[in-house]
Amino acid sequence: MSKKNTTSLSSQRNIYVLLGFLIMICLGTVYSWSVFRLHVQEIYQIGSTESGLPYMTSLAFYALFMFLTGKILDRYSPKLVISVGGLLIALGWISAAFAPNIFIFTFFYGVVSGTGVGIAYGVPLALTSKWFPQKKGLAVGLVLVGFGLSPLVTAPIARQLIVMMGAMKTFMVLGVSFGILIPLLSFPLSYPKLSGNAGDARENHAAKDDTGVDTDEMIHSKAFKTLYINFFIGATIGLMMIGMTSSVGIGFSKLPPETVYSLLPLFAIFNGVGRPLFGWLTDRTTAARAMNYSYALIILAAVLMLFSGNGSALAFAVSFSIFWLNLGGWLAIAPGATISLFGPRHYSQNYGVVFTAYGIGAITGVLASGALLDVLNDYRMIFGLVIALCISGILFSRKMEA
Repeated sequence: MSKKNTTSLSSQRNIYVLLGFLIMICLGTVYSWSVFRLHVQEIYQIGSTESGLPYMTSLAFYALFMFLTGKILDRYSPKLVISVGGLLIALGWISAAFAPNIFIFTFFYGVVSGTGVGIAYGVPLALTSKWFPQKKGLAVGLVLVGFGLSPLVTAPIARQLIVMMGAMKTFMVLGVSFGILIPLLSFPLSYPKLSGNAGDARENHAAKDDTGVDTDEMIHSKAFKTLYINFFIGATIGLMMIGMTSSVGIGFSKLPPETVYSLLPLFAIFNGVGRPLFGWLTDRTTAARAMNYSYALIILAAVLMLFSGNGSALAFAVSFSIFWLNLGGWLAIAPGATISLFGPRHYSQNYGVVFTAYGIGAITGVLASGALLDVLNDYRMIFGLVIALCISGILFSRKMEA
């Protein structure tokens, strides 16, 4: 291959990372739910439990359709799959604006829109892993930064639109925007041809590597069970601590609400950085070691909170930056581990199955963030539970290397 063609393909795949990043910013708007939550409570005259239903449902259907779509992802072009997902997201947001009650709202925002996110989400990950076979963890991590940083972009836009036109019209405007932007961004995307070249000779050889185990063989392996349990633990801890961020800052650390809210953009940045950082670690070491680094950092953060005094903004900022960093990290460790352990041939189907651990962890973490406080009524016991979960995860991860 000529140097000119190699440079052209290298530029092409770099553009794919950028497009994947931008698509993920749109999909990650699900994490901006807190901007809408109080307005939805007021509109439908409901409590905090009911107002959490759309968010929890969207996470559950997002994970479910990651699994279902993974089985057929390679049969269709990436632009088609992403466009279908984008149009479902648009339909969900626009229809939710006309919902007469919270249950109809939950159906459109949670089920329909969550399904759209799940359908579209896996495509940029599969695409970048195919174009960057030697640096898949880093490439996937860079794309996933968009999902983590999405609240930094979409939450201020949504907040301003709500001030200008109200919550329900904001759902309509954002829905129309997603229906246009997501298909448009997906239009240039394509998988590498089997005979094509994704870069240098080393990359080309890897891109044509079609080895791997199928999903049935994977789910019967010890490595899958170990990865699944660890991903569940990591997702549960991460989503539980993210759900408790404000209550810990105000209720446990005794910080002023404005101080806690001012730190949220910092936490979102760490959440985004965790993806390429742990993707790189997974590439450079092993998935098991990357998991153990994550667990060690989470234990450090939990211990810091256990021994911090009231009013310690620094301890709170450091600890929750680490918690948010590691949730982002697990969303890069899991896909990197899936392709390194089970090969590229059935990656889309295999990661769809692995990702259901995140869905179960999402439900567990979101519910636990409120229920644990009601039952235990003691933040220190919750941090102790986090440490215990990390220790169990470290023990499980050792089986992956055995």
